[in-house]
Formats: sequence, structure tokens, C-alpha cells
Amino acid sequence: MKAVILAGGFGTRLSEATNLIPKPMVEIGGKPILWHIMKIYEKYGVKEFIICGGYKQYVIKEYFVNYFQHNSDLTVDLSNNTVSIHNNKSEDWKVTIVDTGLNTMTGGRIKRIQEYVGDEQFLLTYGDGVSNINIEKTVDAHNKSGKVLSLTAYQPSGRLGVLKISEENVVDAFIEKPEESGSWINAGFFVCNPEIFKYLHGDQEMFEREPMQRIIADNQMAAFKHSGFWKPMDTLRDNVELNDLWDKAEAPWKSW
Repeated sequence: MKAVILAGGFGTRLSEATNLIPKPMVEIGGKPILWHIMKIYEKYGVKEFIICGGYKQYVIKEYFVNYFQHNSDLTVDLSNNTVSIHNNKSEDWKVTIVDTGLNTMTGGRIKRIQEYVGDEQFLLTYGDGVSNINIEKTVDAHNKSGKVLSLTAYQPSGRLGVLKISEENVVDAFIEKPEESGSWINAGFFVCNPEIFKYLHGDQEMFEREPMQRIIADNQMAAFKHSGFWKPMDTLRDNVELNDLWDKAEAPWKSW
């Protein structure tokens, strides 16, 4: 099964880093977050990836074109301009990087890679979030649902502490990071049947708006509830937090 990764956005909320590189190439522990996402899938036997590029997509292409040499020991013989590879540390991946347009919305990006997916079921996620999600369980739940699309639903905890205050203005309790009761959000990590492409109508549609509404209207969307770790990298603060987890060897998404 192939995994499609949306990696074409401008990443404006992380502009400190994305003025030179696309957001999925911002690093955690010396590796792009895109690499971390691919390693999550690899654990479950997924080794074929389709990357929907856009903003500065050439950076992603150059990274994978040179990946083999950058991750192996080598000898460069300048006398005859040859390179010998030693101790290959590359990945057993097949990566297709598609330029899906600079200003294309997420729905349009998915539509543009249809020819690379064909008539097969495929996985889909965003290029800026990591999780300890069990991909195998998402696929099993999707197949049991019989729907066209399944998304991973996540119930985040609040960033700020919450005070419980009595009518007498006495603090009865302080909850550091409360669960947002009943509030579930889209965490990506989708499973898609090929029929999904009929719901995608053009470059200027965000996948999360009109296409999803059409799928919901046809009663063709299921949810897989994930209660483990999930974190998107939207801001510099998020990047710092993810790097801190990695540096402390406490990264919940690392299973390799």
C-alpha cells in the first residue's frame, strides 16, 4: 500500500524556518519531520511514498536524490571522478515526488496524484505531524467500516491550565492540561479508497472543506479514534518541543 503525504503548503506559521525550506523539511533531531513520518509508516510495511510537493518542492527532490550518498560512507577518487559506496545506510523506500502546484489547495494536490495511486486503496497524511498511531489498526477499522474515507480523530489536551472556581471565588481545582470534553479534531492519518477521487473537483478546493462535506453527505466517512500521542508542528514552539522530546530519547512516535 502506498502512503501519500501532503507537503506543498507555505508553512507560514513556521516562517522562521520555512523562508528557505518547505515545512516538511524542518528538522527534528537532525532529520526532516517528513522522514520521521515516513519511518512511522515503514514500521507497518509501507515503503512506497507519493509526496505532494509545492512550495520549494525542489528541496524535497534534492534531499531524496542525494539521500543514498548522504546516508552512506563513501570514497571519492578525484583522479578518475568515481565514487565508491560503503556501509549503505539508506532506506528501502520508493519515493515519488510530484509538483502539485504552488498555490494548489489540499484537495487539488490529492487529485493531481491520482495517476500514481491508480485503483488502489492508499494512506494519506499531512507532512507536519507525528504520532504513535497504529497504522495497521487504522486500515483494519477502515475496511470494517466499508466507507470511502477514514480519518484519525484525536482529542487534544489544552495548552493552558484551567481553574475551577466556586461561586465564592475560591479555587477548587487546577487542571494543568484538561481534555477538551467531547471535542475531537482531524489528526490526519487517513485511509482512502480510490473512489475518493470522484469527490475532488479542482485545485482550489481544500480537502477538509467541500470534498469532506460531500463525503459526509454520502455517509462515506468513518473515524478512527486515537488516544495516544499526536502532535503537529505548526509553530517554532512546536518544533522546539518535538526536538526536546527527541533529544531526551522520549519521542513517543519513534518505534524504529
